Amino acid sequence: MDIEEEIRLLHLDSGEAHGAINPDNKEAEEADMVVEKDEGPKEEIEAIPQSEYVEPQGKEKEVPAPVEDDTAEEVVEDGKRHLNVVFIGHVDAGKSTIGGQILFLSGQVDDRTIQKYEKEAKDKSRESWYMAYIMDTNEEERVKGITVEVGRAHFETETTRFTILDAPGHKSYVPNMISGASQGDIGVLVISARKGEFETGYEKGGQTREHVQLAKTLGVSKLLVVVNKMDDPTVNWSKERYDEIESKMIPFLRASGYNVKKDIQFLPISGLLGYNMKTRLDKSVCPWWSGPCVFEALDTIEVPPRDPKGPFRMPIIDKFKDMGTVVMGEVESGSIREGESLVVMPNKAQVKVLAIYCDENKVKRAGPGENLRVRVSGIEEEDILSGFVLSSLAKPIAAVTEFVAQLQILELLDNAIFTAGYKAVLHIHSVVEECEIVELLQQIDPKTKKPMKKKVLFVKNGAVIVCRIQVNNMICVEKFSDFAQLGRFTLRTEGKTVAVGKVTDLPGSA
Repeated sequence: MDIEEEIRLLHLDSGEAHGAINPDNKEAEEADMVVEKDEGPKEEIEAIPQSEYVEPQGKEKEVPAPVEDDTAEEVVEDGKRHLNVVFIGHVDAGKSTIGGQILFLSGQVDDRTIQKYEKEAKDKSRESWYMAYIMDTNEEERVKGITVEVGRAHFETETTRFTILDAPGHKSYVPNMISGASQGDIGVLVISARKGEFETGYEKGGQTREHVQLAKTLGVSKLLVVVNKMDDPTVNWSKERYDEIESKMIPFLRASGYNVKKDIQFLPISGLLGYNMKTRLDKSVCPWWSGPCVFEALDTIEVPPRDPKGPFRMPIIDKFKDMGTVVMGEVESGSIREGESLVVMPNKAQVKVLAIYCDENKVKRAGPGENLRVRVSGIEEEDILSGFVLSSLAKPIAAVTEFVAQLQILELLDNAIFTAGYKAVLHIHSVVEECEIVELLQQIDPKTKKPMKKKVLFVKNGAVIVCRIQVNNMICVEKFSDFAQLGRFTLRTEGKTVAVGKVTDLPGSA
């Protein structure tokens, strides 16, 4: 390690000396150094332009007591709001291709890279997959043509900075999709208009249905429904096909809890050709569509604001070592500043914030909704698990092994009954934990929304109940009424979502 450190310092010195001799070349030199040093977490996309990288004095010369650094900018001051957009939908609907096309159209990927991907896709006899390669960066994903991990990338429009979360559509990877959707502010539901593909995704057992239900439960309040592959020969921009899909989806979206007038917007697009993405559709391509394009629709979506002055909460989705312990996550509430002390719950480890990175930039402070990488001291990387929460010292998040929740049963496997002793896997923000239903407290009448009088011992599909849930390990949760994002959850068994719920009470929290 010492030798590596010396080599790094030599690199740095020679880089600075070189910059002094040849100031014109300084920027390129710095970019090179940062690229060598900071590979970042594996989900970061490789195609972020070098102009977005942080200058090396923030990264290379990191010391436990950080020096005030003029290159660090304040996130809050750039005036643009930040939103996480999660792409969901059935496998092969075209989510990664649309994500790749957005990055290409917003100038995040250059033509040379696209040509490289085109050749690579052609070599694998998969010509139409090349755009997806921008989002699906690992070899397994490219060979199979399916997204496994949640891909991440960034782009900007006039008013908003977006982070794309490309969630897997395949049913084997629904847990990964849940972790993506739980960070999403708005969702883009991708539906394939190709004959047969929409039907497969929508029918019972298709991922379109499960994804919509999960997205609603996980707090994705607004959905942009993009009807993709409209250029397909079986569709050919047919208004009838578009209207048929819309008429089938609306009742289902309504049943999932969305207000179709306020929260849902439908758009026809072609992800592969980039039609109706950055610019509106040409009348020669599609004479009947006069609505907005994807970029316009994303820009105008209104989402409820989060509280920058509330107690700090950042569920940790990943951690790694990089000159100290670095944790990753999205700020759900409150603000974070360089140099302040926070606590990692549930293990109550007090930590100091050494550096904050937002996208690729080093910043002094950041507010709610930002995706951050935070370097901290006072805790080892191996003592942190996904699902732990970085929170404020004054008002830390509750850590519990039991909580009371209101549950809606969606679909139990093989007509099983739901009773005390039922076991499932609990997904709540970035926590994945086995749980057991300890006691059914009362059943809620779906019509009146009031508790029923009679004692309840078991329930079946469609029931709404209040129950006590127990987990083996201490987990961090909040009451839904206090922090919706940290108080809503799903229960899954054997790869199926069986219930969705919200935390209503935390008896005896730590």
